[in-house]
Amino acid sequence: MLNKDFWKKVNKSTVIRCIIILGGAAVFILLLVLILHIFGAIPDAKNEEEPVKTEEDQHGAQKLLPKLNLSVDLLTPNKYSRPQLALKEVNAVVVHYTANPGSDAKDNRDYFNNLPIKNEGRDNPTFASSHFIIGLEGNIVQCIPLNEMAYASNDRNSDTIAIECCHPKKNGKFTNATYEALIELLTYACIRFDLDPKTQIIRHYDITGKMCPKYFVKHEDKWEKLKQDVYDRVKITQKALEG
Repeated sequence: MLNKDFWKKVNKSTVIRCIIILGGAAVFILLLVLILHIFGAIPDAKNEEEPVKTEEDQHGAQKLLPKLNLSVDLLTPNKYSRPQLALKEVNAVVVHYTANPGSDAKDNRDYFNNLPIKNEGRDNPTFASSHFIIGLEGNIVQCIPLNEMAYASNDRNSDTIAIECCHPKKNGKFTNATYEALIELLTYACIRFDLDPKTQIIRHYDITGKMCPKYFVKHEDKWEKLKQDVYDRVKITQKALEG
């Protein structure tokens, strides 16, 4: 018959083994969580819509802005598309269409960037660029910093932000993804620069009479709806930012 000392030894060794096993399992789980977090399988504990603080706006004030999903692919400084002239104030945002059906954001960004080569030997060189280009799938590419001028809106280059929008067909109608990204970008710009969506979102057409953006020139009701959509989104977003 086994005595009490035997059972004490058994219990003690069993407890020690259990502690070692549980401790090892805990360390393994912590390491696994850390690895998954590093590689993005576990996102940061942030709301996707959490506002971020921007630098001083054009009036010298700090403000909270909605998160904007974009990629930054700035043009190489050059006199034809990125002259690095200061944009001292923003009084409007100008909406354009690329007039190049089926092309995407990168295609148009690269066109702007390659103008120094394309203009070699030309008597009438092309000057063109845009602060942002929105692709067919709603991807936003920033080409020019917001404190620099773009060559997009003729006499209003000096006080406007320019947005070029890609489109699949000659009629210039944007895809749903492009339209939604445009609303997002215009909302961001209106909040950042204290712009009225109904009066300070304009078309290239409103400056020069050029048929740009074509679909929104031919369909005035759709243009008014776009501005209303931005107005509504700005109100909702500002309320969310204020908590």
